[in-house]
Amino acid sequence: MPPIAVIDFETTGMAPAQGSRATEVAIVLIEGERVVDRFSSLMKTGAWIPPFITQLTGITNAMVAAAPPADEVMREAARFVGNAPMVAHNAAFDSKFWQSELHHAGLEATQPHAARPFACTVLLSRRVYPDAPSHKLGNLIDHLGLPRAGRAHRALADAEMAAALLARLQHDLGQRFGLGWPGHALLMQLQRCPRPAVERLLRQHALAVAPAG
Repeated sequence: MPPIAVIDFETTGMAPAQGSRATEVAIVLIEGERVVDRFSSLMKTGAWIPPFITQLTGITNAMVAAAPPADEVMREAARFVGNAPMVAHNAAFDSKFWQSELHHAGLEATQPHAARPFACTVLLSRRVYPDAPSHKLGNLIDHLGLPRAGRAHRALADAEMAAALLARLQHDLGQRFGLGWPGHALLMQLQRCPRPAVERLLRQHALAVAPAG
Protein backbone atom coordinates (compact mmCIF):
# COMPACT_ATOMS: atom_id res chain seq x y z
CA MET A 1 0.00 0.00 0.00
CA PRO A 2 1.33 3.49 -0.80
CA PRO A 3 2.68 5.60 2.07
CA ILE A 4 0.81 8.56 3.53
CA ALA A 5 2.64 11.65 4.83
CA VAL A 6 1.36 12.94 8.17
CA ILE A 7 2.59 16.47 8.77
CA ASP A 8 2.68 18.93 11.66
CA PHE A 9 3.95 22.50 11.94
CA GLU A 10 4.78 24.60 14.96
CA THR A 11 4.47 28.29 14.17
CA THR A 12 4.74 31.84 15.51
CA GLY A 13 0.98 32.37 15.23
CA MET A 14 -2.28 31.18 13.75
CA ALA A 15 -2.24 32.29 10.11
CA PRO A 16 0.32 32.98 7.36
CA ALA A 17 -1.97 35.74 6.10
CA GLN A 18 -1.28 37.59 9.37
CA GLY A 19 2.49 37.21 8.94
CA SER A 20 2.95 34.05 10.98
CA ARG A 21 5.79 31.73 10.01
CA ALA A 22 6.73 28.14 10.79
CA THR A 23 9.28 27.38 13.49
CA GLU A 24 9.34 23.58 13.15
CA VAL A 25 8.06 20.92 10.76
CA ALA A 26 7.76 17.17 11.13
CA ILE A 27 6.54 14.51 8.71
CA VAL A 28 5.84 10.86 9.51
CA LEU A 29 5.45 8.41 6.62
CA ILE A 30 3.16 5.49 7.35
CA GLU A 31 2.21 2.42 5.37
CA GLY A 32 -0.88 0.94 6.95
CA GLU A 33 -0.16 0.81 10.68
CA ARG A 34 3.63 0.92 10.26
CA VAL A 35 5.81 4.03 10.45
CA VAL A 36 8.40 3.70 7.69
CA ASP A 37 10.27 7.01 7.97
CA ARG A 38 10.39 10.33 9.80
CA PHE A 39 11.61 13.86 9.05
CA SER A 40 11.76 16.78 11.46
CA SER A 41 13.60 20.06 11.76
CA LEU A 42 13.46 23.43 13.39
CA MET A 43 13.57 26.18 10.79
CA LYS A 44 14.93 29.73 10.74
CA THR A 45 12.67 32.29 9.08
CA GLY A 46 13.75 35.45 10.91
CA ALA A 47 10.28 35.79 12.43
CA TRP A 48 10.06 36.59 16.14
CA ILE A 49 8.47 34.00 18.44
CA PRO A 50 6.14 35.59 21.01
CA PRO A 51 6.63 34.53 24.65
CA PHE A 52 3.25 32.78 24.86
CA ILE A 53 4.23 30.59 21.87
CA THR A 54 7.53 29.69 23.56
CA GLN A 55 5.58 28.80 26.70
CA LEU A 56 3.25 26.59 24.64
CA THR A 57 5.86 24.82 22.47
CA GLY A 58 9.15 25.20 24.29
CA ILE A 59 10.67 26.59 21.08
CA THR A 60 12.74 29.74 21.71
CA ASN A 61 14.08 32.47 19.47
CA ALA A 62 17.60 31.21 20.22
CA MET A 63 16.67 27.71 19.06
CA VAL A 64 15.39 28.85 15.67
CA ALA A 65 18.29 31.30 15.24
CA ALA A 66 20.60 28.26 15.27
CA ALA A 67 18.34 26.19 12.98
CA PRO A 68 18.77 25.61 9.23
CA PRO A 69 17.24 28.26 6.93
CA ALA A 70 13.57 27.64 6.21
CA ASP A 71 14.08 27.34 2.44
CA GLU A 72 16.57 24.50 2.94
CA VAL A 73 14.22 22.73 5.35
CA MET A 74 11.28 23.05 2.97
CA ARG A 75 13.32 21.67 0.06
CA GLU A 76 14.15 18.64 2.18
CA ALA A 77 10.56 18.33 3.39
CA ALA A 78 9.18 18.46 -0.16
CA ARG A 79 11.64 15.78 -1.29
CA PHE A 80 10.73 13.66 1.73
CA VAL A 81 6.98 13.85 1.01
CA GLY A 82 7.44 13.16 -2.69
CA ASN A 83 4.12 12.09 -4.17
CA ALA A 84 2.63 10.76 -0.94
CA PRO A 85 -0.89 11.99 -0.11
CA MET A 86 -0.97 14.22 2.94
CA VAL A 87 -2.78 14.20 6.28
CA ALA A 88 -2.73 16.51 9.31
CA HIS A 89 -4.67 16.98 12.51
CA ASN A 90 -6.54 20.24 11.88
CA ALA A 91 -5.39 20.24 8.26
CA ALA A 92 -6.88 23.69 7.60
CA PHE A 93 -4.02 25.04 9.72
CA ASP A 94 -1.10 22.88 8.55
CA SER A 95 -1.99 22.95 4.85
CA LYS A 96 -1.85 26.76 4.85
CA PHE A 97 1.62 26.73 6.39
CA TRP A 98 2.76 24.03 3.96
CA GLN A 99 1.71 26.17 1.01
CA SER A 100 3.02 29.39 2.56
CA GLU A 101 6.46 28.04 3.46
CA LEU A 102 6.87 26.46 0.01
CA HIS A 103 5.99 29.87 -1.43
CA HIS A 104 8.50 31.69 0.82
CA ALA A 105 11.15 29.18 -0.27
CA GLY A 106 10.40 29.81 -3.95
CA LEU A 107 9.29 26.20 -4.37
CA GLU A 108 5.60 26.69 -5.08
CA ALA A 109 5.94 26.64 -8.87
CA THR A 110 8.21 23.58 -8.86
CA GLN A 111 6.15 21.55 -6.40
CA PRO A 112 2.90 20.31 -7.96
CA HIS A 113 1.81 19.07 -4.54
CA ALA A 114 1.97 22.58 -3.00
CA ALA A 115 -1.83 22.83 -3.11
CA ARG A 116 -2.46 19.09 -2.72
CA PRO A 117 -5.56 18.39 -0.61
CA PHE A 118 -4.97 17.20 2.93
CA ALA A 119 -7.10 14.67 4.74
CA CYS A 120 -7.89 15.94 8.24
CA THR A 121 -7.95 13.67 11.29
CA VAL A 122 -10.09 16.22 13.18
CA LEU A 123 -12.87 16.00 10.57
CA LEU A 124 -12.46 12.24 10.26
CA SER A 125 -12.53 11.65 14.01
CA ARG A 126 -15.77 13.61 14.30
CA ARG A 127 -17.35 11.16 11.86
CA VAL A 128 -15.76 7.95 13.12
CA TYR A 129 -15.75 8.75 16.86
CA PRO A 130 -18.71 11.12 17.32
CA ASP A 131 -19.01 10.21 21.01
CA ALA A 132 -15.43 11.18 21.89
CA PRO A 133 -15.47 13.85 24.61
CA SER A 134 -13.05 16.01 22.62
CA HIS A 135 -11.48 15.93 19.18
CA LYS A 136 -8.24 17.60 20.22
CA LEU A 137 -5.29 15.39 19.35
CA GLY A 138 -4.09 14.57 22.86
CA ASN A 139 -7.60 13.95 24.12
CA LEU A 140 -8.35 11.57 21.23
CA ILE A 141 -5.10 9.71 21.85
CA ASP A 142 -6.09 9.23 25.49
CA HIS A 143 -9.70 8.33 24.61
CA LEU A 144 -8.54 5.59 22.23
CA GLY A 145 -5.83 4.30 24.57
CA LEU A 146 -3.01 5.15 22.17
CA PRO A 147 0.46 6.02 23.53
CA ARG A 148 1.55 9.62 23.91
CA ALA A 149 4.60 10.26 21.72
CA GLY A 150 6.23 13.08 23.69
CA ARG A 151 5.61 16.71 24.55
CA ALA A 152 2.49 18.11 22.90
CA HIS A 153 3.03 21.10 20.62
CA ARG A 154 6.35 19.83 19.31
CA ALA A 155 6.07 18.90 15.66
CA LEU A 156 7.46 15.35 15.71
CA ALA A 157 5.48 14.26 18.78
CA ASP A 158 2.27 15.67 17.31
CA ALA A 159 2.95 14.13 13.89
CA GLU A 160 3.64 10.75 15.52
CA MET A 161 0.36 10.93 17.47
CA ALA A 162 -1.59 12.09 14.40
CA ALA A 163 -0.13 9.15 12.45
CA ALA A 164 -1.17 6.73 15.19
CA LEU A 165 -4.65 8.25 15.21
CA LEU A 166 -4.90 7.95 11.42
CA ALA A 167 -3.88 4.28 11.49
CA ARG A 168 -6.45 3.59 14.22
CA LEU A 169 -9.14 5.39 12.21
CA GLN A 170 -8.34 3.34 9.13
CA HIS A 171 -8.26 0.10 11.12
CA ASP A 172 -11.59 0.79 12.82
CA LEU A 173 -13.28 1.82 9.58
CA GLY A 174 -12.03 -1.30 7.85
CA GLN A 175 -13.21 -3.56 10.65
CA ARG A 176 -16.57 -1.86 11.10
CA PHE A 177 -17.58 -1.72 7.46
CA GLY A 178 -15.56 -4.50 5.81
CA LEU A 179 -13.56 -2.02 3.75
CA GLY A 180 -10.16 -3.65 3.85
CA TRP A 181 -7.74 -0.77 4.46
CA PRO A 182 -9.39 2.60 3.61
CA GLY A 183 -7.19 4.71 1.34
CA HIS A 184 -6.62 8.47 1.21
CA ALA A 185 -9.26 9.04 -1.50
CA LEU A 186 -11.97 7.49 0.67
CA LEU A 187 -10.81 9.51 3.67
CA MET A 188 -11.18 12.69 1.60
CA GLN A 189 -14.74 11.66 0.71
CA LEU A 190 -15.55 10.78 4.28
CA GLN A 191 -14.40 14.07 5.81
CA ARG A 192 -16.69 16.00 3.44
CA CYS A 193 -19.66 13.72 4.13
CA PRO A 194 -22.44 15.02 6.43
CA ARG A 195 -22.50 12.97 9.61
CA PRO A 196 -25.97 11.45 9.03
CA ALA A 197 -24.78 10.11 5.66
CA VAL A 198 -21.49 8.57 6.84
CA GLU A 199 -22.76 5.01 7.31
CA ARG A 200 -24.47 4.99 3.93
CA LEU A 201 -21.32 6.25 2.18
CA LEU A 202 -19.15 3.58 3.80
CA ARG A 203 -21.58 0.74 3.15
CA GLN A 204 -21.86 1.78 -0.49
CA HIS A 205 -18.07 1.84 -0.75
CA ALA A 206 -17.82 -1.59 0.88
CA LEU A 207 -20.28 -3.00 -1.66
CA ALA A 208 -18.36 -1.39 -4.55
CA VAL A 209 -15.05 -2.96 -3.52
CA ALA A 210 -16.45 -6.35 -2.51
CA PRO A 211 -15.28 -9.21 -4.77
CA ALA A 212 -17.88 -10.40 -7.30
CA GLY A 213 -19.64 -13.68 -6.67
